[in-house]
Amino acid sequence: MSHQRSKARRLAVQALYQWQVAGHSISEIITQFAEHASKKVDFAYFRELTTGVIDQHVQLDEQLQPQLSRALSGVDPVERAILRLATYELSQRLEIPYRVIINESVELAKLYGAEQGHRFVNGVLDKTASVLRPQECQARARPRRPDGQ
Repeated sequence: MSHQRSKARRLAVQALYQWQVAGHSISEIITQFAEHASKKVDFAYFRELTTGVIDQHVQLDEQLQPQLSRALSGVDPVERAILRLATYELSQRLEIPYRVIINESVELAKLYGAEQGHRFVNGVLDKTASVLRPQECQARARPRRPDGQ
């Protein structure tokens, strides 16, 4: 994945956190982040992620909840933003391998989340990916034969 997309995800987590905690509107958040975004960010992707997650948060939460042992509302707001973002990408951006989405999410949790939050995020997203992308997960899990097939 491009470095610009990684930065877009980083900004999207910050924007989603702001939306969850402060309740700002999508347009306010995007305007605020546009003022400070550099050319090193895929801003169109940031906008898609932020808008998509906010618009679809109810459906995303419904996809996440069965993978959790507690209510999503009880999950740390940073980790909740990361989980929603990753679930959006897993369900909407099928051209991005699920392992890339999970790895990027784990890195975001290491950067912004609680001390062991990355482990929680990894576990939840592994389960979520197996539900949303079963064929891709099964193909990756299948051991290769010695002849390479």
